[in-house]
Amino acid sequence: MTAREKFATQADPELLAQMRELAKSEGRQLQSLVEDAFRAYLAAKQTARPRDNVMAHFRDSVKRNGELYKRLAK
Repeated sequence: MTAREKFATQADPELLAQMRELAKSEGRQLQSLVEDAFRAYLAAKQTARPRDNVMAHFRDSVKRNGELYKRLAK
């Protein structure tokens, strides 16, 4: 069994009720759903970030074509 660390937080009562109902309907504990939600959130944040080389090209493009972009935006 993996070690667990207790923590306290607060949630919207409606959201918490929905999570508890989902856990009950799936025969799982609430903490299991919370851990899944944490993992999904972290994975989404890690994959949503553009790669460093893509951002470098973007910054270079803005540097070279900034005036053009401003005119096109008008």
